[in-house]
Amino acid sequence: MNSDSNSSSSSSSGLFDYMVNDFVEWHESITERRKEDELIEEAINTYVVPLVTSTYQVPFTPEPTYQRWYVPRDREDADIRLYNDYFSPRPLYTDDMFRRRFRKRKNVFTRIVNQLRESNVYFQQRPDAIGRLGASPLHKCTATIRMLAYGTSADAVDKYLKLASSTAREYLYHFVEGVVSEFGPEYLRRANTTDTEQLLRESHIRGFPGMMGSIDCMHWEWKNCPRSYNDVNVLQRSPVFSDICEGRAPNVSFNVNGNTYNMGYYLTDGINPKWATFIPTIKHPQTGKHKLFTKKQESYRKDVERAFGVLQARFAIIRQPGLAWSTEILWKIVMACIIMHNMIVEDERDGYLHYDASEFINDQPQNVVGSSNGNNNQPFIVRNGRLDRLNLSGYMANRNNVRDRETHIALKNDLVEHIWGRFGNE
Repeated sequence: MNSDSNSSSSSSSGLFDYMVNDFVEWHESITERRKEDELIEEAINTYVVPLVTSTYQVPFTPEPTYQRWYVPRDREDADIRLYNDYFSPRPLYTDDMFRRRFRKRKNVFTRIVNQLRESNVYFQQRPDAIGRLGASPLHKCTATIRMLAYGTSADAVDKYLKLASSTAREYLYHFVEGVVSEFGPEYLRRANTTDTEQLLRESHIRGFPGMMGSIDCMHWEWKNCPRSYNDVNVLQRSPVFSDICEGRAPNVSFNVNGNTYNMGYYLTDGINPKWATFIPTIKHPQTGKHKLFTKKQESYRKDVERAFGVLQARFAIIRQPGLAWSTEILWKIVMACIIMHNMIVEDERDGYLHYDASEFINDQPQNVVGSSNGNNNQPFIVRNGRLDRLNLSGYMANRNNVRDRETHIALKNDLVEHIWGRFGNE
């Protein structure tokens, strides 16, 4: 018994000693590791931290405060000077000088100003946060007209009108948007039955029955415009013949050289495709008939060339490269220039060389259905188009009729014979 108890106590004592020794070794290793970490940390704090701090330390400087740059332009004095120069009862400059600088008569300009002031709060003169009145409607519209008429930058109007370039540019954007929205429905409307009758009557007198006018493409240079935008590619995306394809355009029927055609046409240059709605010139005329046709066609096609020339001469902004970044702004600028051009033509057409007042007496159609003015002696018939849209099959049929090459060739040959029979003895 004694020997067994002694052996068990000795084994327990050995296990305890082993555990104690193991703990002592672990504790010593932890202590040594802590000493090493302390030495490393002390070395970093002593040598590394001061070096990094001295190298990358940026001295603290307070952030500067910028104040808005204010230029005392004396806008009120410029507004008074503008009124005395052009709009007072006894202005400094004459009406002819006003028309040359504003590109329109004073009554047309004041009509635009009054309409924009009534419809758009932006063109109303209102006080700012400190109670100072802003620019007057005349001031804002004059700045815009100067940029449109002369093609100058927004900074150029500062010299006379005392307006910052950013302010003048903002006036331009609001002005063209207002002109398009207020006057577009009247001066950019589609041709109705009366308009179509008037065009066909004039074209019949000229020797081209069924002619709706001349068509061409004017390019306004833009830095971001793709190089592929030539006349043909623009035509593929143009909505000129959308009303015909959708059946909403007035139906036209006319007779040329004994043959009846049911679609009007336009005089074009040689680059356009051979569609039924295009009648180009003959490139190298050889016979007397072809030479006479080419002479008449090119003579009458100068109408559209003159229209583009007058438009660019009147509004120099579309004659120079476009400065705006947005295509929407560029589109509105062109539309506003066209609208004002049409307003000027309406106001000044009584002074044109070949003006006929009877052409503009009646603006409404005398008859809704049937031939023009109810006179069957007219060489053409115009009927109202559809009010609703066609289905897909009807749309594609009209589209194919517009692009029919055989109709194009037949109509061109009939026009050659018609012009030769009418003007060949001159």
